[in-house]
Amino acid sequence: MPRKIELIWDFFGDDSEGTARHHAVHLEEFMRKENKPFLKIDIRLMDVSDALASITIDEELVVFVRDRLKPHRARLVEV
Repeated sequence: MPRKIELIWDFFGDDSEGTARHHAVHLEEFMRKENKPFLKIDIRLMDVSDALASITIDEELVVFVRDRLKPHRARLVEV
């Protein structure tokens, strides 16, 4: 069973939540256009001026997505 990885993009500032939501839309569009599966796309508000957008994918797709979309960080997801 492949490991699950969450790729994360951080956004800061007054419109961080709006930017994260907008980025999440583009994450889904990209994965559908490239015909690549994903498990989940998420938006989390960490603070008033700190939000993130993330996508959870199988480990085998990490290099493909990382090289094209340049996430800020990643973490192993416990399933």
